[in-house]
Amino acid sequence: MNRHEFMQAAIETARQGIRDHAGGPFGTVIVKDGCIIAKAHNCVLRDNDPTAHGEITALRDAGRRLGSHDLKGCELYTTGEPCTMCLCACMWANIDRVYYGCTIADNALIGFRDAQFDEKFGGRETFRDFLIQLDREACLSLFEEYRQMNDAPRY
Repeated sequence: MNRHEFMQAAIETARQGIRDHAGGPFGTVIVKDGCIIAKAHNCVLRDNDPTAHGEITALRDAGRRLGSHDLKGCELYTTGEPCTMCLCACMWANIDRVYYGCTIADNALIGFRDAQFDEKFGGRETFRDFLIQLDREACLSLFEEYRQMNDAPRY
């Protein structure tokens, strides 16, 4: 599989999560040695857990599958640029690189407030070698699908 196929897998995972009303349109896959080892979507609403973002849930699953908290050698693909919590979790887990689709500004267009937290922590400029945008248009289509849902919860 290639990077675009990994992002497509994250999009499909997110789509399942929004169909199940589990949370926002955020899906994540974690890849090691060219294979998906974990995938998850936002489960904040389903689990009543504010930390159950797609990235966090996927990191937990990857750690269990690998039998380690150290995910060095792994890449993470996610439909939305990670919030501050998820970005820091990726760094704690030693993820090599994060590929994201939609930006923090795109997240705001569908009701999410990541930017306000970024302002408190000084922004994203220092993470540009770690955070790489990929397939934004495909992820924007997913976000539009989510926005058009009449009962789309905003978390």
